[in-house]
Amino acid sequence: MPLRLPKNLPAIEALKEENIFVMDYERGNAQCIRPLRICILNLMPIKEQTENDLIRVLSNTPLQVEITFMMISTHISKNTSSEHMERFYTPFTELKSQKFDGMIITGAPLEQMDYEEVTYWSELQEIFTWASTHVTSTMYICWAAQAGLYHFYGVPKYPLDHKMFGIFKHAKTDSQCPIFRGFDDEFYVPHSRHSEVRREDILKHPELEILSESRESGVYMVMARDGREIFVTGHSEYAPDTLDKEYKRDLSKGLPIEMPVNYYRDGDPNKGPLMRWRSTANLLFANWLNYYVYQATPFNIDEIC
Repeated sequence: MPLRLPKNLPAIEALKEENIFVMDYERGNAQCIRPLRICILNLMPIKEQTENDLIRVLSNTPLQVEITFMMISTHISKNTSSEHMERFYTPFTELKSQKFDGMIITGAPLEQMDYEEVTYWSELQEIFTWASTHVTSTMYICWAAQAGLYHFYGVPKYPLDHKMFGIFKHAKTDSQCPIFRGFDDEFYVPHSRHSEVRREDILKHPELEILSESRESGVYMVMARDGREIFVTGHSEYAPDTLDKEYKRDLSKGLPIEMPVNYYRDGDPNKGPLMRWRSTANLLFANWLNYYVYQATPFNIDEIC
């Protein structure tokens, strides 16, 4: 899929080296196609890494997609340069009058805080509510999935005794759901989090449907409003070396961290990771774009409500 990205975004050259087709806005405007407008609210500290991860998995359908990066208006990123943010990101206050075919809201390393303690929680709640009427389908990832379930349905999160960290096997609870078209009966997903949501709390809400779970890592995917909201607790978008970087980072800081499970070849960090979630990640985002964005969104984007 040709992705339309802001000109000179660093991810463009990095992903071209991976044989991923991207174009800047100037070339895209020359094509007589209405691209799908996808907004990404990137809450991760290292923005460029997350940009690469998401653009990579959004690049595998024939649909043309125009990416807009949103940022919290009331928060200043500490780990990404102000130049990068000013050049490629737009504050929510400047985007709230617009509508989008799809939206992805990423995780953030905030699982050990109460939601109300997050400095930008009020604005994030406003964004969640805005997305429910201004976006055809929104995918909430990891902490954002927990936060979205709490905001809309009051589903609590619970701290874990040990970080959920590694690659875990998952099963589908609804094999006919379009989000799983092409999936194997069992599939692998990376997780990296300090908290969880529990199925018994989700089942209290008939509006919510659990689509996938893992015996080890618990609830993985929940859907609401026929796919207008999709809550995903794992990180299918992660690059092969992401957990390795997290593990070595925490080791270097002297933090308590266990080796990510089911990740390294033969359980040996020196042998590197065994990549076994790439096809699942590509299918997940391709199916979301096709069935829940492209086939559900009106041609006149202003009709989204």
